[in-house]
Amino acid sequence: MSQGLQKPVPQLVSILVLAGLSMAGWAAWLGWDQQYDVHPDGSTTGPYAAWQVIGLVVTLLVPVYWAASRRYDVGAVLGTTVGLTVAAYYDWSDDVTGMFGIGVAMIMMGTFGVTGGLTALVAVGPLPAIGAAKPAA
Repeated sequence: MSQGLQKPVPQLVSILVLAGLSMAGWAAWLGWDQQYDVHPDGSTTGPYAAWQVIGLVVTLLVPVYWAASRRYDVGAVLGTTVGLTVAAYYDWSDDVTGMFGIGVAMIMMGTFGVTGGLTALVAVGPLPAIGAAKPAA
């Protein structure tokens, strides 16, 4: 009976750790930048630069890969998705237009899809090299 109770605990811990790392990553890479850039032609961009988003993604690849390679698939996918979704909601919820919900939903769906795909690739394992000899049956 105790064997069945021990298995969910590491999954739950991985969900909580990855959610915390995702929220901390959001705060470190994106949380401090709230200014839109106004260009000479009047157009605006931002508030995030591409290097900030790329930095967040690369930073989160490491813990997601670590969790997926240790078969904490639920933690890799749900922990990261929940963490980034909560961080985006907290960061954007002061938007007066109410459109932040669409952005939060896009963060949630994108994170779920990408982490799910990465976790599936890690689960498959390394692919054989092209032209490698097949093992004898």
